[in-house]
Order: sequence, then C-alpha cells, then structure tokens
Amino acid sequence: METKPWHRHYDYNVPTTIRYPRVPAQDMLQISAGTNPDKAALNFYGTEMTFWELRQQALRMANALGAIGVQKGERVGLHLPNCPQYVIAYLATLSLGAIAVNLNAMYTADELKPIIKNTGMTTLFTFDIVLPAIRTVAQEVDIPRIVVTKVTDYITGMGVSTPKDLELEEGWHHFSTLMDNSSDTRVPRVEIAQDDPALIQFTGGTTGIPKGAVLTHANIVAATFQCSLWGSTTPLIAPERRSVLAVLPYFHVYGNIVAMNWAMATCATQILVPRFDLDELMGLLANFEEITFFPTVPTLITALINHPKATEINLAKKLGLLNSGGAPMPVELIEQVRDMGIFFSEGYGLSESTSLGISNPVMGLKKVGSIGVPFPDNDVRLVDIDKGVEDVPRGEPGEIIMKGPLIMKEYWNNPEETANQLRDGWLYTGDIATEDEEGYIFIVDRKKDMIIAGGFNIYPREIDEVLYQHPKVLDAVAVGIPHEYRGETIKAYVVLKPGETATEGEIMDFCKQKLAAYKTPKLVEFRDSLPKSIIGKVLRKVLREEEERKQKGSTS
Repeated sequence: METKPWHRHYDYNVPTTIRYPRVPAQDMLQISAGTNPDKAALNFYGTEMTFWELRQQALRMANALGAIGVQKGERVGLHLPNCPQYVIAYLATLSLGAIAVNLNAMYTADELKPIIKNTGMTTLFTFDIVLPAIRTVAQEVDIPRIVVTKVTDYITGMGVSTPKDLELEEGWHHFSTLMDNSSDTRVPRVEIAQDDPALIQFTGGTTGIPKGAVLTHANIVAATFQCSLWGSTTPLIAPERRSVLAVLPYFHVYGNIVAMNWAMATCATQILVPRFDLDELMGLLANFEEITFFPTVPTLITALINHPKATEINLAKKLGLLNSGGAPMPVELIEQVRDMGIFFSEGYGLSESTSLGISNPVMGLKKVGSIGVPFPDNDVRLVDIDKGVEDVPRGEPGEIIMKGPLIMKEYWNNPEETANQLRDGWLYTGDIATEDEEGYIFIVDRKKDMIIAGGFNIYPREIDEVLYQHPKVLDAVAVGIPHEYRGETIKAYVVLKPGETATEGEIMDFCKQKLAAYKTPKLVEFRDSLPKSIIGKVLRKVLREEEERKQKGSTS
C-alpha cells in the first residue's frame, strides 16, 4: 500500500502496513498457547485458566459439537455474558468452520426471535438466568440444538450445575456434561478459507429487520493485529505481566476484538467481568497490581476516575493504557486522564469495519475532539453527503467512507442493504466528518441524526457539546423532532447534576450565547436519565420515536 499523508502521525513503532498471518481467526489463541502455555488466559472471579487449558477446552468443545452434528457454515448463537464459556464456545464454533452469531445476553424473547430466524440458527449457547426467555423462543422457533451453562460453573468452589438442577428440556444439552464426555483435543479437519464468514455481528439501533454484518476470518485476524500493533506502549510490558480488563461485552464487536482477541494475540490475561456494577468493579480493581489495557467507553471512564475509592486504590498507577470508543470523550475527561498520567487513545469504528477504523496515536499528536487518523491498511475518504462520489474540499463536512481488510463481506441475507452500504469495496458509514490540514478527522454527526430545520443543516452533536458545558448539566442530547412549519425543530433532553434545578429558559439562554439562533433548542425536557445502548451511546432514535408517538397521539 502506498504511503498515505497520515502515516507520519503514527507512533514510532507502528507499521504503515501489516503482513497478516493467513490463518483462521481461532488460531490466534495458538500465539499464546504456544509461547506462554502456563500463563493465565482467563481470570474469572479469581479462578484462572491457562492458555494451554483454554486450548484443550476449546478443542474438546469443538469435537463435542461436531459429534452432535454441528457442521461448517452453520450458524451458532452465542447468548452469554463475559465468562469462560463464551470464549470456549466462540473458539469451538470457529474451529468447526461454523459461524458465530453474537447475541446480547440481555435480549428478550422478542428481540432474539428475528435474529434466530434471519440467520437460520441451528445451535444456541445460553445460560441459566435467561432460560425463561429461551423457553419462550424455543416454542415458537425451531432451534435444533440448545446448549445451557450456569455462569458460575467455571468458578472454583461454586460447584458445577447438572441438567437436573437447571431442569433442562429433553434433548437440550448441558455445557459441562458435553465437555466431560469429550476428551478429543485434535484440531477438527475442516478447510477454512480466509474469506469464510466467522462472525455475524448485528448492528445497534436496528429498525425493522436487524442487519447482521458478516465478518470473515481475515477481517478478525486483520482487526486483531491492527489493534495489537497500534497500542505502541504495550510491547514495553513483558508478556507475563500483560492483562486486559474485559468489561466491554464480548457479544459486542468492540469487546470481542479489542479485549478478547487482542488478549489471545498478545498473551494477555482476560479479567472477565460478566456484568457492570461500579462498586464491584472498584473492588475487583483493588485485587490487581496493574492492568495493562482497559478498553471502555467515556461514561465508564468518568465513573471510575471520579469514584471516591480511585485515589485509595491508586487507580492512576494501576492502569497502563485506556482506550475509549463508542462516543466522544469530553475535553474535561481527556484532561483528567492526562493529569493522572494514564496513556490513552480514542478511536472510531463500526460493526461493519470489525470495530476499528480511525484512532488517535497513543504516544503521538492527539487533537481534542478528533477521532484521529486511519489505521494501517485502512483507506479513508470524505465524500459529498448527497451524491457520495466526489471528495469534499478539506475542512468541509463529508461522509466517511472506508476501504481495506477491516471491511465486512456483506450483511447476512440482506443484499439490498449490502448494495446500499458497500459500493466498489467502500463502506459508506453514514457518519459525517471534517478533516483538518494535518489529516486529522473530526466527526460532526451521524447522517441520519442531521436535523434539517427551516432549510438549514444542523448537526445535533454541536448542540450536545454546548449543553455539556452548562455547569448544572450531567447528561444531555439534542434531537430533531417533526415540526409542521420548519420540517424539524430542535429539542434538548437534559439530565441535571444531583441536587441542581434549572428552568427551560435557563438552558435555552445558555445555548443562545454560544450558538446561532437556528441551532438553539426550541424545547427542553428534563429527565432522570437518557436511553443508552449497551456501550453507553445515547439513543437519539428512541427519543425521536417517543416524540413522534406523542404527536400522533395528540392529533388522532
């Protein structure tokens, strides 16, 4: 790949192009199992499993699945929180050439059904707490094989469940029993090509039929190596000391690549956190001397570093590298992290780009509000928002399009959406950004969140930034809502800091001082909380739909 203008911003030890090993994605575990077999691969509430044991368990499970009929190309649902069983089931599925389908562990029966139908899932891994939902689904959709585990089965001293304890239906399989009955640790003799699908990742904010991004073995290998090599300070930490705090759910592409796969490729211990509870997390952190890498989201970083116990447990010294994604990091937060002496990098990616795409260097030049520069081998352009062909002049807003080894193969079973988003190998992201004279990219907004009021294009993110500057505001979001005369009008949803009170007028006046009149919110609603996705993104769409329903209700 030719030299790109952004390569000069890379850290001193980050390659401009990478020679990716031509191996299936599950072979990344072999890097650690072959070089550090006795090191802990997983730490789950203090119970450790070495890389060698993980390799043995994954192969035993792969052969057990093969014995009950799972074949290459079949879709296997992973409906599990972060626990050893997720990692084992993921590796076992890929080892058979089957396709893993990531499912949010909290999904209800109604949310699971369309995905199970859409993918024609033949096998489902699930767990004890959600069995009522799975029983409902199984009555309405045929899933030939269901494998159930109890999350605590892999914690020493907690005992192991039995099919009888879990009152499993006849014909359903029990995770630990399958494992006990399988001693075969040979690698399944299945031909897996680089371009074969490995993972189907359903994208957030789904409307109607969810869209499943099909990620190939080559996509996952490329993403894992790009992520591993980008963390320029990590090689300075000896493999035996490396660890990752895995709070991001593995059923989300960000956690899957940047925590789980990163750990397998860099010999890092995965400290598995199945559910997020702030005080529990602080207690867990107190048990570790150091955490090499903590990929997370801004809301969680804020909560951690402002926690009363942060100083007591010496959090600043403990954390090696913080990686933030999912939403922009506010300026105050960046300054706080820098003051604490923690390396950090903020990046951008989508399910369709195997979680990565553009990021700030760890050591090098960072710009406030910028998502950084493209990853190695990832080509990025900003194109005309309406036509999507011509590159926009520098400094003008354009849609981000990306091309390279990270880009998905297609949307599962959805040729129409595939044709819509993928053109000549370029992924149209739907995100609008500008580029400065040094090639740093700044996200302006989502194309679909753009508000068109009275003929003006308004980017709600700019309004969000102003709302956050208000001293009484804890959380806020601006949304375009339907308006008879202006097409759309701007409504701000605001969560105040504990103990604060404010009026609608006060918020609007504050915005008027900092924004042009047409960008100022015309309505303000105070809330106790805002609807957020699993990784902490505010869901504008939910608020917009709520407003549309309200308006329909008042006119009907």
